[in-house]
Amino acid sequence: MALTLAPPPTVRGRVQLGVSAVLLAVSFAAGLTAEAPTAWGLLPIGVYAALAIGGLNLVGATFVALLSGLLLARPAPVDAATTLLGAFGDSVFFIGVLCALGSALGEILRRTGGAALLVRRVLRMFPADGRSAIALGVMTSALVLVFALGTLAGALAVIAPLVVPVAARAGLTRSTTATALLLGAGAGLATAPFSPANIAIFDATGISYPLFLLVCGLPLALLSYLVAFLVLPRIQRASARDDGDRYAEADGTGEAEGEALPATAGRAAVAFAAALAVAVLAASITRAGALFPIVALPVMTIVTALAARMPAREALAGFWDGFRRVLAIVALFWMLAVLFDLVTVLDPYAILMDDLSGSLAGLSAYAFALAVALLGWVAVPGATAAQIVLIHQIFGPLGDAVGLSAPAWAVVYLWGSKADTYGPFPNPNMVVALGVAQGIRLRTLLLVGWAVLVPGAVMYAAILTLLT
Repeated sequence: MALTLAPPPTVRGRVQLGVSAVLLAVSFAAGLTAEAPTAWGLLPIGVYAALAIGGLNLVGATFVALLSGLLLARPAPVDAATTLLGAFGDSVFFIGVLCALGSALGEILRRTGGAALLVRRVLRMFPADGRSAIALGVMTSALVLVFALGTLAGALAVIAPLVVPVAARAGLTRSTTATALLLGAGAGLATAPFSPANIAIFDATGISYPLFLLVCGLPLALLSYLVAFLVLPRIQRASARDDGDRYAEADGTGEAEGEALPATAGRAAVAFAAALAVAVLAASITRAGALFPIVALPVMTIVTALAARMPAREALAGFWDGFRRVLAIVALFWMLAVLFDLVTVLDPYAILMDDLSGSLAGLSAYAFALAVALLGWVAVPGATAAQIVLIHQIFGPLGDAVGLSAPAWAVVYLWGSKADTYGPFPNPNMVVALGVAQGIRLRTLLLVGWAVLVPGAVMYAAILTLLT
């Protein structure tokens, strides 16, 4: 068997390796003398943010930051092992598990035909003789499935083969379809009860799901529909003039309205919808906390598979196929759990609070909330849940010091993490929506994102005036 050599690292890769080595060397040198509490404890978080923003993948950035934390804390072998194993019981790690469980549920729903049936039912709610109505149907389909699964990329991958042929037959352009998918998915993420990012908000603030919807999720969802009403017709008219933005005739021959679905689709869809409703109601009444979805999602998966009468072997295979797609995310959150535990040991926040106590005394809760929320505009795109955990880790004690309430914190976390879905720069969510819609105009989605971003900032600033 011939041996193949890995391609040499690019210039960018070599720069990232060099920067990582320098940061680890600084961590090692600082760790020789640092004793808790120490401001050096913020260095691993700075390493994580700098490398991620610099283009290193999130898993790699987290791994280097974890090494930085170990070099600073210098735990004894037994303590290090305790920290590494203890991370498996940390709520941060459970967020990663939640991502994998949502992916597994989505795969079972796809295989049973339940996802296809749900999308068809949503599309039937909108008149088939109007392009604007069909575009809103595509948007609502994205909202429903993202709301149900708690993941944007996974949900759009499931519904794309279902809605693109419908959009093509209706004469919608690729840009219009991509815009509808992005706006619907963004609204779905803002309201999803089991989205990892929203679970991170519940865990950090202790806020209930109904109150979260009232002050956080529903305002963004309503704004998304208002923007959709204004921009979808304009985008359709403008992009229809470009032949390259129109779907080919073959694109309209995929999923047909009358095409038979598996016999299991109806049972799976009904069982899934019922299980989701019961789970949301139970979570709202009991306020069971961040661990509730870890139980609820597997139960919903089992209920869906049983209702569809899937053979056990097929159900397990589908569950594993969905779960393993995001194992890297699970590893990412495990490393984050270890990292934050090490930072807690180093206790840099005691130093930070002492240094900032004078400044905080004259700072209003409203000004503090706006400043932290604006960090979302320059944060790492695509790392929403991790970003919330990071903001809570750094600014949580400071927010408590200025008297920020739990609902106000929820608004800060939501907008501080969701803002980068809409801009100010292109981001993975835009690329996913453009890709599944076979689109070609990223600039259009960026302009649409700004159409949500600017009024959204004003809207949440106004909401914060009522909560602070």
